[in-house]
Amino acid sequence: MSRLSVRKTYKLFIGGAFPRSESGRSYVVTSPKGDFLANASRASRKDARDAVTAARKAFPGWSGATPYNRGQILYRIAEMLEGRRGQFAEELPLGKKAGLEQVDAAIDRLVWYAGWSDKIASVRGSANPVAGPYFNLSTPEPSGVVAVIAPSDPLLGLVSAVAPVIVTGNTAVVVASESSPLAAITLAEVLATSDLPGGVVNILTGHQAELAPWLAAHMDVNGLDLTGVADPDLALRCEQEAAENLKRVIRPSSPDWSADPGIGRMTAFMETKTVWHPAGV
Repeated sequence: MSRLSVRKTYKLFIGGAFPRSESGRSYVVTSPKGDFLANASRASRKDARDAVTAARKAFPGWSGATPYNRGQILYRIAEMLEGRRGQFAEELPLGKKAGLEQVDAAIDRLVWYAGWSDKIASVRGSANPVAGPYFNLSTPEPSGVVAVIAPSDPLLGLVSAVAPVIVTGNTAVVVASESSPLAAITLAEVLATSDLPGGVVNILTGHQAELAPWLAAHMDVNGLDLTGVADPDLALRCEQEAAENLKRVIRPSSPDWSADPGIGRMTAFMETKTVWHPAGV
């Protein structure tokens, strides 16, 4: 006998839970050929504020965790993603073969960043020579809450933008790709079952033009990644709003996500703390 399929409901991911948008709105997601795929939640400004609140609440515990522990959790995310690679490949608008290749690349990228978790401080920190009986030490620390406007690359680009933010101890509010948000919410299901504390990553689906300026203007957001913003006017507005509390900003770009990412995205949202300490005689 034939049976009705149980269609997936794509919700938001805020504070480790999967709420619907408080506005009750949704929007249609279609394939590159225009075929209907799903209805995704359309997040509101209230949802964005809730996500920032959740990210701020999670920040002390996440930034206070050992770098080794953060690396273990990122590696666990990669393990969970490996177990669902077939599902992710089907949700990417690339075809099965190309989809599997992108999923594998996203897994490798997570493992790569996991390996940096307990090394970035050694690379970016330093013991500074000073003229006096002091030790002068500089160490990198996370900035706080970072808003990420995710690139249109629905999985590898998303992972490449979010992983460097959280591996260094920041928490994130992510606006998923507007045209291809399905993999982002499925990734949220992976995050929810991979030991990542609730609120460290919060994922919103909806319209960039509605959410990005409010996140840029939010006074409890410390950094802003505009990589996925394609509209120059929107990007300019976001940069102007971000200047109000001196947010660190990554400007819009179209990087080759398959290339070696380097450490630039990890250090973009880190502050340097310098400590003076008397030297023993």
